[in-house]
Amino acid sequence: MDKRTNGDSELTSGKSLNRQTLGKLLLIAGLMFGFGYALIPLYKKICDITGINILTAQETGLQAVGNTQVDKTRIITVEFDANAQGPWRFRPTVNSLQVHPGEMTQVIYEVVNTQARSINAQAIPSYAPQQAQAYFKKVECFCFQQQTLKPNEAKQMPVVFYIDPALPRNVKTITLSYTFFEVSGQLQKSI
Repeated sequence: MDKRTNGDSELTSGKSLNRQTLGKLLLIAGLMFGFGYALIPLYKKICDITGINILTAQETGLQAVGNTQVDKTRIITVEFDANAQGPWRFRPTVNSLQVHPGEMTQVIYEVVNTQARSINAQAIPSYAPQQAQAYFKKVECFCFQQQTLKPNEAKQMPVVFYIDPALPRNVKTITLSYTFFEVSGQLQKSI
């Protein structure tokens, strides 16, 4: 009988120890979950205090700031030119625009493949005067990548740009010229 009572007390003691361990593990898991859940507002508060990782205007309730870098005291005439080195028609939709330095502007170039085959082509820009290149900032341009034109396909391709307000004051006119040429070795025959 002594052995049986001793075994029962060890079994009861082991179950009690298991329950304590389980309780501790559940408490730790609950605390870890709570800490993880609290990290999001804590992170946002730390970012607000330190000024790092600025959140989007929508999330913080701020409105988007307008472009304050536009120099309304100056007008630059931008002329557009197109040269086609291949079997297509290529031209800007406007010959010139007047813009203020810092003002975002868009112009469209049109290209028409006059062949009965697909063609890969690339546009290379040039600027006049040469010094204007450093101040002519393109945000979006068809010249950034090769263009594939299907047989008899017409495309309108945008150029979004602004002129850096640091452009020297003696520059009143900039000419943006594109040469659009076929990329050799990249031809695709139509079926």
